[in-house]
Amino acid sequence: MSRDMTLYKDGDERAYLVYTSENNQTMHVCQLAANYLKTTTLDKRILINESREAPALFKHEKKYYLITSGTTGWSPNKAQCAVADAPLGNWKEQGNPLVGPGADTTFGGQGTFVLPIAGKKNTYIFMADLWNKTDLQTSRYIWLPLKIKDNKAIVHRTPQFHSPVLKQK
Repeated sequence: MSRDMTLYKDGDERAYLVYTSENNQTMHVCQLAANYLKTTTLDKRILINESREAPALFKHEKKYYLITSGTTGWSPNKAQCAVADAPLGNWKEQGNPLVGPGADTTFGGQGTFVLPIAGKKNTYIFMADLWNKTDLQTSRYIWLPLKIKDNKAIVHRTPQFHSPVLKQK
């Protein structure tokens, strides 16, 4: 079983599939074959019995960070962050990386990706879906700056950086 998922390619050219399984109760990190076309037997069960989905994996310096969402369907909930020394390593939960009003509902969204900004050290964009569960085609996005401080991911709601609103036609 594989549900919400993402792909991550490391600097050493290895790639990983991160996905939820076991009815969204457990997350897995699985190394892909060298050609990226199939999985290998290198698979690690993480966040066991945590009911997490929407994985967003990124690397900062020598640490790997994984931001996930709770499993409340299309309704927003609190994000969680875990950190490890390797994608197949031991993941330690750090709590909610979002701070400020609305942090308990991921500012109304669900994390989807963390984008490193090329050429800018320690500069990332936390991207989240703003689901409209009654009309999914009108759902939007929120993009916010993410910083790492004392080995912890931190996302503040910043109105001037809120989001490019992307409309579907």
